[in-house]
Amino acid sequence: MINQHYKEAFERIPNERRERILEVGITEFSSKGYENANINTIARNAGISIGLMYKYFSTKEDLFLTCISRGMHILEEALEEIMISHDKILIKAEKLIRATCELSKKNKNYIKLYNEITAEKDGERAVSLAREIESQTSKIYITSIAQALASGDVRQDLDPRLFAFFLDNLLTTLQFSFTCEYYKERLRIYTGVDTDRLNDDEIVNQLLKFIESAFTFEKDNK
Repeated sequence: MINQHYKEAFERIPNERRERILEVGITEFSSKGYENANINTIARNAGISIGLMYKYFSTKEDLFLTCISRGMHILEEALEEIMISHDKILIKAEKLIRATCELSKKNKNYIKLYNEITAEKDGERAVSLAREIESQTSKIYITSIAQALASGDVRQDLDPRLFAFFLDNLLTTLQFSFTCEYYKERLRIYTGVDTDRLNDDEIVNQLLKFIESAFTFEKDNK
Protein backbone atom coordinates (compact mmCIF):
# COMPACT_ATOMS: atom_id res chain seq x y z
CA MET A 1 0.00 0.00 0.00
CA ILE A 2 1.38 3.42 -1.00
CA ASN A 3 2.01 5.79 1.93
CA GLN A 4 -0.82 8.36 1.75
CA HIS A 5 1.31 11.27 3.01
CA TYR A 6 3.91 10.78 0.27
CA LYS A 7 1.19 10.13 -2.33
CA GLU A 8 -0.42 13.50 -1.59
CA ALA A 9 2.97 15.27 -1.77
CA PHE A 10 3.66 13.68 -5.18
CA GLU A 11 0.24 14.63 -6.51
CA ARG A 12 0.80 18.29 -5.59
CA ILE A 13 3.84 18.75 -7.84
CA PRO A 14 3.48 20.12 -11.41
CA ASN A 15 2.00 17.62 -13.84
CA GLU A 16 5.01 17.80 -16.20
CA ARG A 17 7.45 16.82 -13.44
CA ARG A 18 5.12 14.10 -12.17
CA GLU A 19 4.79 12.57 -15.64
CA ARG A 20 8.55 12.75 -16.18
CA ILE A 21 9.28 10.86 -12.94
CA LEU A 22 6.74 8.16 -13.76
CA GLU A 23 7.96 7.82 -17.34
CA VAL A 24 11.56 7.39 -16.20
CA GLY A 25 10.51 5.06 -13.38
CA ILE A 26 8.50 2.81 -15.69
CA THR A 27 11.43 2.67 -18.12
CA GLU A 28 13.86 1.69 -15.35
CA PHE A 29 11.62 -0.94 -13.75
CA SER A 30 10.52 -2.44 -17.08
CA SER A 31 14.08 -2.81 -18.37
CA LYS A 32 15.78 -3.98 -15.15
CA GLY A 33 13.05 -5.49 -13.01
CA TYR A 34 12.21 -4.42 -9.46
CA GLU A 35 15.30 -5.78 -7.69
CA ASN A 36 17.85 -4.29 -10.12
CA ALA A 37 16.12 -0.95 -10.68
CA ASN A 38 17.96 1.92 -8.98
CA ILE A 39 16.04 4.82 -7.45
CA ASN A 40 19.15 7.03 -7.68
CA THR A 41 19.28 6.41 -11.43
CA ILE A 42 15.58 7.23 -11.72
CA ALA A 43 16.05 10.50 -9.83
CA ARG A 44 19.04 11.48 -11.96
CA ASN A 45 17.30 10.67 -15.26
CA ALA A 46 14.18 12.52 -14.11
CA GLY A 47 16.29 15.59 -13.36
CA ILE A 48 15.65 15.78 -9.60
CA SER A 49 17.76 15.14 -6.50
CA ILE A 50 17.53 11.88 -4.59
CA GLY A 51 16.50 13.91 -1.54
CA LEU A 52 13.54 15.31 -3.42
CA MET A 53 12.66 11.85 -4.69
CA TYR A 54 12.38 10.64 -1.09
CA LYS A 55 10.00 13.51 -0.34
CA TYR A 56 7.65 11.97 -2.90
CA PHE A 57 8.22 8.27 -2.16
CA SER A 58 9.13 6.71 1.19
CA THR A 59 10.67 3.63 -0.48
CA LYS A 60 11.55 2.20 -3.87
CA GLU A 61 8.48 -0.01 -3.55
CA ASP A 62 6.25 3.08 -3.21
CA LEU A 63 7.67 4.42 -6.47
CA PHE A 64 7.23 1.01 -8.10
CA LEU A 65 3.57 0.80 -7.05
CA THR A 66 2.94 4.35 -8.23
CA CYS A 67 4.37 3.50 -11.66
CA ILE A 68 2.14 0.43 -11.82
CA SER A 69 -0.91 2.46 -10.77
CA ARG A 70 -0.29 4.95 -13.55
CA GLY A 71 -0.23 2.19 -16.17
CA MET A 72 -3.26 0.50 -14.62
CA HIS A 73 -5.23 3.75 -14.87
CA ILE A 74 -4.47 4.09 -18.58
CA LEU A 75 -5.57 0.55 -19.39
CA GLU A 76 -8.55 0.37 -17.04
CA GLU A 77 -9.93 3.67 -18.33
CA ALA A 78 -9.98 2.28 -21.89
CA LEU A 79 -11.36 -1.07 -20.72
CA GLU A 80 -14.21 0.40 -18.69
CA GLU A 81 -15.31 2.72 -21.47
CA ILE A 82 -15.70 -0.28 -23.78
CA MET A 83 -17.15 -2.83 -21.38
CA ILE A 84 -19.82 -0.66 -19.69
CA SER A 85 -21.37 0.22 -23.05
CA HIS A 86 -24.59 -1.43 -24.25
CA ASP A 87 -22.86 -2.95 -27.29
CA LYS A 88 -23.16 -6.64 -28.06
CA ILE A 89 -20.32 -8.71 -26.59
CA LEU A 90 -18.63 -9.27 -29.97
CA ILE A 91 -18.66 -5.53 -30.70
CA LYS A 92 -17.00 -5.03 -27.32
CA ALA A 93 -14.48 -7.76 -28.18
CA GLU A 94 -13.57 -6.04 -31.45
CA LYS A 95 -13.09 -2.71 -29.66
CA LEU A 96 -10.99 -4.43 -26.98
CA ILE A 97 -8.67 -5.97 -29.55
CA ARG A 98 -8.21 -2.64 -31.36
CA ALA A 99 -7.60 -0.83 -28.07
CA THR A 100 -5.08 -3.51 -27.05
CA CYS A 101 -3.13 -3.02 -30.30
CA GLU A 102 -3.16 0.77 -29.99
CA LEU A 103 -2.34 0.99 -26.28
CA SER A 104 0.42 -1.62 -26.54
CA LYS A 105 2.17 0.47 -29.19
CA LYS A 106 1.74 3.73 -27.27
CA ASN A 107 2.66 2.36 -23.83
CA LYS A 108 5.37 -0.20 -24.58
CA ASN A 109 7.34 0.35 -21.37
CA TYR A 110 4.28 -0.18 -19.18
CA ILE A 111 3.46 -3.42 -20.97
CA LYS A 112 7.07 -4.51 -20.45
CA LEU A 113 6.71 -3.61 -16.78
CA TYR A 114 3.54 -5.71 -16.58
CA ASN A 115 5.48 -8.60 -18.13
CA GLU A 116 8.23 -8.16 -15.53
CA ILE A 117 5.59 -8.32 -12.79
CA THR A 118 4.35 -11.70 -14.05
CA ALA A 119 7.88 -13.05 -13.49
CA GLU A 120 8.08 -11.57 -9.96
CA LYS A 121 10.24 -13.83 -7.77
CA ASP A 122 9.02 -12.49 -4.44
CA GLY A 123 5.97 -14.69 -3.80
CA GLU A 124 4.30 -12.36 -1.30
CA ARG A 125 4.73 -9.32 -3.52
CA ALA A 126 3.57 -11.28 -6.57
CA VAL A 127 0.30 -12.22 -4.86
CA SER A 128 -0.22 -8.64 -3.69
CA LEU A 129 0.43 -7.25 -7.17
CA ALA A 130 -1.87 -9.78 -8.82
CA ARG A 131 -4.70 -8.75 -6.52
CA GLU A 132 -3.98 -5.05 -7.07
CA ILE A 133 -3.75 -5.27 -10.85
CA GLU A 134 -6.26 -7.95 -11.74
CA SER A 135 -9.11 -7.44 -9.27
CA GLN A 136 -10.76 -4.50 -10.99
CA THR A 137 -10.11 -5.82 -14.51
CA SER A 138 -11.59 -9.23 -13.68
CA LYS A 139 -14.76 -7.66 -12.26
CA ILE A 140 -15.28 -5.62 -15.43
CA TYR A 141 -14.90 -8.67 -17.68
CA ILE A 142 -16.97 -11.02 -15.53
CA THR A 143 -19.83 -8.54 -15.17
CA SER A 144 -19.97 -7.82 -18.88
CA ILE A 145 -19.93 -11.50 -19.89
CA ALA A 146 -22.53 -12.37 -17.24
CA GLN A 147 -24.80 -9.64 -18.63
CA ALA A 148 -24.34 -11.02 -22.15
CA LEU A 149 -25.23 -14.48 -20.84
CA ALA A 150 -28.38 -13.18 -19.14
CA SER A 151 -29.50 -11.38 -22.32
CA GLY A 152 -28.94 -14.46 -24.49
CA ASP A 153 -26.14 -12.74 -26.41
CA VAL A 154 -23.72 -15.66 -25.95
CA ARG A 155 -23.83 -19.45 -25.70
CA GLN A 156 -25.72 -20.54 -22.61
CA ASP A 157 -23.26 -23.18 -21.38
CA LEU A 158 -20.36 -20.83 -20.67
CA ASP A 159 -18.96 -19.90 -17.26
CA PRO A 160 -18.53 -16.07 -17.12
CA ARG A 161 -15.56 -16.28 -14.74
CA LEU A 162 -13.59 -18.78 -16.80
CA PHE A 163 -14.44 -17.06 -20.08
CA ALA A 164 -13.32 -13.74 -18.58
CA PHE A 165 -10.05 -15.37 -17.56
CA PHE A 166 -9.50 -16.89 -21.01
CA LEU A 167 -10.37 -13.63 -22.81
CA ASP A 168 -7.98 -11.64 -20.63
CA ASN A 169 -5.22 -14.20 -21.27
CA LEU A 170 -5.66 -13.77 -25.04
CA LEU A 171 -5.45 -9.99 -24.81
CA THR A 172 -2.53 -10.06 -22.37
CA THR A 173 -0.53 -12.28 -24.73
CA LEU A 174 -1.39 -9.94 -27.59
CA GLN A 175 -0.08 -7.00 -25.55
CA PHE A 176 3.19 -8.79 -24.90
CA SER A 177 3.51 -9.69 -28.59
CA PHE A 178 3.92 -5.99 -29.40
CA THR A 179 6.54 -5.26 -26.75
CA CYS A 180 8.41 -8.23 -25.23
CA GLU A 181 11.12 -10.00 -27.22
CA TYR A 182 10.13 -13.54 -26.24
CA TYR A 183 6.51 -13.01 -27.28
CA LYS A 184 7.50 -11.08 -30.40
CA GLU A 185 9.63 -14.04 -31.44
CA ARG A 186 6.75 -16.44 -30.74
CA LEU A 187 4.61 -14.39 -33.10
CA ARG A 188 7.34 -14.54 -35.78
CA ILE A 189 7.55 -18.33 -35.41
CA TYR A 190 3.80 -18.79 -35.78
CA THR A 191 3.09 -16.18 -38.48
CA GLY A 192 6.42 -15.81 -40.25
CA VAL A 193 6.34 -12.00 -39.90
CA ASP A 194 7.28 -9.34 -37.37
CA THR A 195 4.61 -7.68 -35.23
CA ASP A 196 5.17 -4.30 -36.87
CA ARG A 197 4.49 -5.84 -40.28
CA LEU A 198 1.14 -7.27 -39.24
CA ASN A 199 -1.82 -5.08 -40.11
CA ASP A 200 -4.00 -4.26 -37.08
CA ASP A 201 -7.12 -5.08 -39.11
CA GLU A 202 -5.75 -8.55 -39.81
CA ILE A 203 -5.09 -9.15 -36.12
CA VAL A 204 -8.54 -7.87 -35.17
CA ASN A 205 -10.35 -9.94 -37.80
CA GLN A 206 -8.59 -13.21 -37.04
CA LEU A 207 -8.72 -12.93 -33.24
CA LEU A 208 -12.37 -11.84 -33.40
CA LYS A 209 -13.23 -14.98 -35.37
CA PHE A 210 -11.53 -17.05 -32.67
CA ILE A 211 -13.42 -15.26 -29.89
CA GLU A 212 -16.71 -15.37 -31.80
CA SER A 213 -16.53 -19.16 -32.13
CA ALA A 214 -15.82 -19.48 -28.41
CA PHE A 215 -18.69 -17.22 -27.36
CA THR A 216 -21.35 -18.36 -29.81
CA PHE A 217 -20.75 -21.97 -30.90
CA GLU A 218 -22.66 -24.35 -28.67
CA LYS A 219 -22.25 -28.06 -29.30
CA ASP A 220 -25.42 -29.94 -30.10
CA ASN A 221 -25.51 -32.80 -27.62
CA LYS A 222 -28.67 -34.35 -29.02
